[in-house]
Amino acid sequence: MKIPIEIDWLEEVAGRLRENFGEQVLNVEQAYDFPVIVVEKKAIIDILAFLKNDPSMGFTFLTTLCGLHVPNYEGGEFGMMYQLHNMPENRRLRIKIFMGENDLDVPTVSALWPTANWMERQEYDFFGFNFVGHPDLRRILNMDEMNYHPMRKQYPLEDLGKHDKDDAKFGR
Repeated sequence: MKIPIEIDWLEEVAGRLRENFGEQVLNVEQAYDFPVIVVEKKAIIDILAFLKNDPSMGFTFLTTLCGLHVPNYEGGEFGMMYQLHNMPENRRLRIKIFMGENDLDVPTVSALWPTANWMERQEYDFFGFNFVGHPDLRRILNMDEMNYHPMRKQYPLEDLGKHDKDDAKFGR
């Protein structure tokens, strides 16, 4: 079942963010029936704190945060997505930031949402984000000996050394 997105509601949230953060709000869109606001990385903590603490916003629950790797987006190849939920009104919102490959420092949000601790460790593990201020930033799922981040799209999808299957049988 699809939950319809109220465009007026999204514009109201975006308007409040623009009032408080001006040019740091870069883009507002409805992507795949989900409201998304892209903001400047340097303002992410202030914006997330506003969305959580302002009574008219009420996004008190961090559903998830996840890393993104978009190799074709020059200067913003990596991104972080924060999915927030206003439970009393059952409204969800995604906030995204983007950064270049050489600037993967992101401020931790574990002070705002303690559950972000493990989520940030996962994104550090899989993508290599450095969550500045994180209380215990270390690998959580992969071996400590790994010297790469497996969710980056710079690796082939399959083991090129494997010759035990016929690709024709898999529709290729």
